[in-house]
Amino acid sequence: MRILVTNDDGIDAPGIQELARRIERAGHEVVIVAPDHNASGTGASLGGLSANDPVRVSAQRIDGLRGEAHALSGPPALCVMAGNLEAFGPRPDAVVSGINAGLNTGRSALHSGTVGAALAGQNFGFRSMAVSLDRDGDRWHWDAAAEIAVEMLPHVLTGPSRLALNLNVPGAPRDRIRGVRWTRLATFGSVRAAITKVEQGRLHFELQRTGYVPEEGTDLATVRAGYAAITSLQGAVEVWGAGARVGDAFHAAKGMPGASAGHELRPAQVVLDGA
Repeated sequence: MRILVTNDDGIDAPGIQELARRIERAGHEVVIVAPDHNASGTGASLGGLSANDPVRVSAQRIDGLRGEAHALSGPPALCVMAGNLEAFGPRPDAVVSGINAGLNTGRSALHSGTVGAALAGQNFGFRSMAVSLDRDGDRWHWDAAAEIAVEMLPHVLTGPSRLALNLNVPGAPRDRIRGVRWTRLATFGSVRAAITKVEQGRLHFELQRTGYVPEEGTDLATVRAGYAAITSLQGAVEVWGAGARVGDAFHAAKGMPGASAGHELRPAQVVLDGA
């Protein structure tokens, strides 16, 4: 398989390089297309696109990798779109994003550029996986996260069309990780954004620990228990109540559908593989 590897920490980050080498050693063709800067927190944004302001791209060399590597002056979702449009050779078969320096758990995963790349891949018709790793004190176990990602990759590649898997790995050596478990999204992530100071023309933001104790079965609780957590995500979905059909005129009396009301969730209409 031809695998597009991207991330949001930038092409020089150790996580993406370890991940790409491991995927290549597993027998796949790897092409790295990643931001030339730290693009954390960009979600599935494509950035500003203009015919008068082309996206900069440069070829890179990654130690120990035979495959090509390209750095883009745009966020990770744009890297995926460029690969989908065959800017760097044949369209890839799948997208793997990571390894992110830090967990992407709970509903805050919406804001992650690592997860956003996987959801962009899903939107463009790929099977995708996002990979994130917790810190172990002042150490990062990139090899452990890459090993588990490669173990999961065959299941992603043979999974349902447009699968988007979010993998979060504890900060520990591989032999101390207790296994892999299915999880649901936690209510909150491990950190939250806070405004620490408001000045004239300036807002000072800081990421702070939430102190949140996650519920059993959530991705964050599972990682804290020593297991790698996997959650299958769907990006663009519609919400439908029982009283509305496509083409119906709007009547306020019929109410507004919402996921919080338990109404039906439907993926946006798609065609089969190869779209």
